[in-house]
Amino acid sequence: MASRREGPLMRGGGGGGAGGGGQPLSRGSRIAAAVAVGVALGCVCAFLYPDGLLSRSSDAALHWPRQADSVACETSEGVTSLKSHVALLERKNAEFRKQINELTMKLQLAGQGKDEVPYKAGPFGTVKALRKNPTVIPDESINPRLAKILQQVAIKKELIVALANSNVREMLEMWFTNIKRVGISNYLVVALDDNTETFCKSKGVPFYRRDPDEGIDNIGKVGGNHAVSGLKFRVLREFLQLGYSVLLSDIDIIFFQNPFGHLYRDADVESMSDGHDNRTAYGFNDVFDEPSMGWARYAHTMRIWVYNSGFFFIRPTIPSIELLDRVAGRLSREPKSWDQAVFNEELFFPSHPGYEGLHISKRTMDIYQFMNSKVLFKTVRKDAHLRKLKPVIVHLNYHPDKSDRMKAVIEFYVNGKQSALEHFPDGSVITD
Repeated sequence: MASRREGPLMRGGGGGGAGGGGQPLSRGSRIAAAVAVGVALGCVCAFLYPDGLLSRSSDAALHWPRQADSVACETSEGVTSLKSHVALLERKNAEFRKQINELTMKLQLAGQGKDEVPYKAGPFGTVKALRKNPTVIPDESINPRLAKILQQVAIKKELIVALANSNVREMLEMWFTNIKRVGISNYLVVALDDNTETFCKSKGVPFYRRDPDEGIDNIGKVGGNHAVSGLKFRVLREFLQLGYSVLLSDIDIIFFQNPFGHLYRDADVESMSDGHDNRTAYGFNDVFDEPSMGWARYAHTMRIWVYNSGFFFIRPTIPSIELLDRVAGRLSREPKSWDQAVFNEELFFPSHPGYEGLHISKRTMDIYQFMNSKVLFKTVRKDAHLRKLKPVIVHLNYHPDKSDRMKAVIEFYVNGKQSALEHFPDGSVITD
């Protein structure tokens, strides 16, 4: 079948059927049709754009600078408003995170002691209880500035922390000089006054200066050793809330090894002891004799010398934070109390009528690795075998002439001067 080519316009407006034919429109007819289409389009445009196509564009062009100025002004005001709104949302978000953390802590407290998962006891001699409590959920909203510092200083979420003011500048310098010599980098000084902050800056020592707090600042600037020591229980709380384990150190301590390689980390609190031998440091059965009781004259008691509140490792757990809260609370209510005594009472006193004890796990540090000055001057320096041992730290806690003894201890263990400790008495000189 032969095909046929259709023109653009056919008479009658359509193509013919098979075998049919159409004649093309004449030139005049095509012109008339084009005019008709143009008129129709004009009518449509007139209906859709009554103000004309060019008038709107022209008007927009004439008013463009004014509109641009208006938009720019509105945009600036909008940005300011948005920034204010974002700041408000951030504050609310911080408040919500704080509330979430507090609720989480309450839930953890509420869940303690409840058998959430039932256990069956294993064979005789194989059963062991949990050795430590789970850590808290870190909450950076409580102190974002401190959180940034700790991220830079801490190693594996652990660091050494010391509090100091300008009254102890000489000992502070010996403290961080020996830390640097050992190669410890994860340490931080909480500077309690302007002079200590300036001193740390000049020596390249990492430091943290708390936001103004009248209650802490007054003690920090003019307080003696015991007053400053009591502040640590308030200051350390934020470190634990941020999820960091802290090795708290007084500044009358000399480091000879990195202590983080000698910790067990199996308890909430791991502390050095004031005991001077195995019995006093780790506990013993002390028999009390009361002859008037006759047959029952002997009463067995348990004795242990106190933990030293000037050097302990504390993990970020609920019981640890409760310990800090309890000690800080009592010290604020009992200003004449000694922080070390309160620290030990809260650690060791059991629950009894009228008192709920603290459910916290604890470990005593090795007294020859974490050595107090009574152990050193009364026992170690006089024993040929013990003199060869290299301690992790020595704490000059038993002697008031701290600076002189610290220098002598450095001479003995660092510089190898065997006679450096000889001229000191076992204890302090008693004067009337």
